[in-house]
Amino acid sequence: MRIISWNVNGIRAAKRKGFLDWLSEEQPDILCIQETKAHPEQLDQDLIEPPGYFSTFHSCSIKKGYSGVATFSKVAPETATVGFGIEEFDQEGRVVCSDFGEFMLFNVYFPNGGQENKRVPYKMRFFEAFFEHCQQLREQGKELIICGDYNIAHKEIDLARPKQNVKTTGFLPEERAQMDEIVNMGYIDTFREFNQDPEMYSWWSYQSAARERNVGWRIDYHFATPGIMEDIVHADIHMATMGSDHCPVSIDLDLEL
Repeated sequence: MRIISWNVNGIRAAKRKGFLDWLSEEQPDILCIQETKAHPEQLDQDLIEPPGYFSTFHSCSIKKGYSGVATFSKVAPETATVGFGIEEFDQEGRVVCSDFGEFMLFNVYFPNGGQENKRVPYKMRFFEAFFEHCQQLREQGKELIICGDYNIAHKEIDLARPKQNVKTTGFLPEERAQMDEIVNMGYIDTFREFNQDPEMYSWWSYQSAARERNVGWRIDYHFATPGIMEDIVHADIHMATMGSDHCPVSIDLDLEL
């Protein structure tokens, strides 16, 4: 089973750049996308439910063209829910949870810290509340995979220019400490379990030819609880895949849907 996560930076723009051709070729068992920037009623049917896929969308209810996530799967989940029960966060359309029995899959677009770091407090409240919700599920015996755009580079290896960005949202000390806390709670950074190479990034600014020069950040992750980590056999970053300022990240599991 392959699970891919990709911040597409606008699903309609992604379609114009070949998103559906890419999906038809790659055929992931589950695809989680972030930053759809659209409500389902604004989309063509081939984006709402691409051939062979079930879908669940969570769209922003307070601002058009903002945020939004969608999960596509070849097999319908046992249940699919949106948000996690806190209106302050749910209204921005950031979370889809799909229960596939063996594990629960969260597709999350974590907040950005914003210009001049003004949204960092909101971002940190989101992280704390979301992982409290996840902890309740773990206490019920659930295994979790939490994928998406975390908007944080955890360690210096995870961005090209760490020293220049210590005061930039995405690499602030309090944000990195939040990632440490996620690890301390027992979640595993799946990519780093398989790959310790530098210069492996998932996002590049559109400015200054950053992608061509690989001046990037690794801010897209699959974190997993230890029980389901036992079934994960590979993780990858697909840096050559174009169509967004992010690239897809994937994990492979020795399971079938």
